[in-house]
This record gives sequence, C-alpha cells and structure tokens, in this order.
Amino acid sequence: MDLSAFSYQKFVQFALEETQRRTTLSPRPIQENLKCLRSKDGNATLHTLSFKAPKIRHIRSLSIEGGPSMQVLDFAAFPELKFDFPIFCANFFTTSTLNIIVLDLNPLYDATLQRDYKEKYYRNLMPLYQKYAELLPWGDKITSESLKFFSPIVIWSKINSTPQNYEVLYATFKDYFKAWLVSMELAVEAVNEMQTVCNCEAQHKYLAWRAEKDPGHPLLKRLIGENLAREMIRHFLFEGVDSLGTKTFLDYFPEYHCEDGSINQKRSIIGKAYKTRPWDAGGEFIGSKAS
Repeated sequence: MDLSAFSYQKFVQFALEETQRRTTLSPRPIQENLKCLRSKDGNATLHTLSFKAPKIRHIRSLSIEGGPSMQVLDFAAFPELKFDFPIFCANFFTTSTLNIIVLDLNPLYDATLQRDYKEKYYRNLMPLYQKYAELLPWGDKITSESLKFFSPIVIWSKINSTPQNYEVLYATFKDYFKAWLVSMELAVEAVNEMQTVCNCEAQHKYLAWRAEKDPGHPLLKRLIGENLAREMIRHFLFEGVDSLGTKTFLDYFPEYHCEDGSINQKRSIIGKAYKTRPWDAGGEFIGSKAS
C-alpha cells in the first residue's frame, strides 16, 4: 500500500474536535525545538500538538509522516491528578505492508490486581472490545512487565496495510476515544489529598516505564538523533516524568538494576510473555493459561 495519501491527521482532528465538544481545550507550550522536525535523512516530518482541559492534565499528539513507506501516530491523554480515570493510548506504526497497533485505555492502577478499579472503568466496555476483536486479532507475544500497564480491552494487533484496514482502525480509534471521553466526564474528583497523591504516583510510575522502555524509542533515535529523541520522550511524550515525582525508574522497577548501577536494557526480566490474549471475553485474566 502506497502511504503517500495516507495520514493519521484525521484521527487527531477527530479526537481534538470531539474533546472540544465536551470540554474546553487550551494549548500547552511545546519546546521550540520539538514543534516541527525533519528527520536526519530528510525523508520524514514530525509534528507535535499539546493541550490541556479541566480534567485532562495533558493531551498530546506526535505524528510522523514518512512519505510512501511509513506513517506513525503516538496519541495520548493523561488525567488531572485529582482523577483516577484511565490514560488514553494510541500507538500506530504503519509501513506499506504492515500495521502495528496498540490502542487502549491504560489503567492508572493494575486492572488485574485491583478488581474494583477494573469493575469501575472496564466492565461496561468489554462489548466495545468484542466489536473489533476479530478484525484486530491479538498480535503475538507481549511481555509480562508491559501487561500490567494494559487493560482487558487493549487492542494489540498486527494487520496488513490496506485501505479497508485503515478505515477499520479509524472506526476503532473513534469508538475507543469516545469511550474514554465518557470515562472522563463521569470521573469524580478525589475526596482527599491521599487519593490525589496515589493518583500522582500511579501516573508517575506509568510515565517512568514508558519513558524508559517504550518500543518506539529506537525509531525516534534513528530519525532525529539520541539527544533530541531524549528531549521528545521526557519533555513531551511522557512529560511529567521529571516533575510529578522524585522516584527513579529503578525505584519503581528494582529488578532492572545492574551491578554497575545502570538500567538493564532488556525489555523483559521475568521472561514471561503472552502469545495469545490473556483475558477471556468477559475481561477475566487467564494469563496462566494463555502464556
């Protein structure tokens, strides 16, 4: 599939317009050197957008347009710290032959261990996952460490790049984002400071993991170099990792500690991976049977 006429811009436009219909978006500042970038080889352009809203701490988009051979979207929305509703996450990497997709309402708290959180935000959304389950099947192995940051409705898929699949993905993105907006609208502010503190730490832990282990980092380094990639990751994509808390990646994930004090670069320390979907149709975790 020639990607020259393909763009994720309509995904971003839909999300921003839909959000604006339900709340008030305000622009957030972006570092000048991160606003619009050309790749080192001149073959790709990187565009960034950043906003906030009364219940949304940060809603941002990074789109990479690489001509006929590559298109990328990294779109996310993070709740204000007084709220515990999920983080919206859409990561799409598209080549002329393959689409790699992660789409989820990432839980702020472990949706497997904390059943009350899962019941609160995901029980009524299982039919939404089922609507697209056959069209966007499970995309092979995912590590046990990564899994704790996903919900029972996560779409993790690898599909062919075709115009038909593009439209399927667009419809799925719209439905998931509208579901996230409903969660945002219904979310109730924390009643005490301790809840806010817990929400803050949960979000900071998520940011620490993504800032260190996100699989899209090698692509950014290749496109714009290591220094700019690090700025993009820490000051834009996962903004808050340096300001929402003082704990380090190794404080949260000590199992990655090397003897010399550095971080183990492996994606998985536990070594357990899930080749098939580790939740049943009702959202119950069946990982021990699906690994």
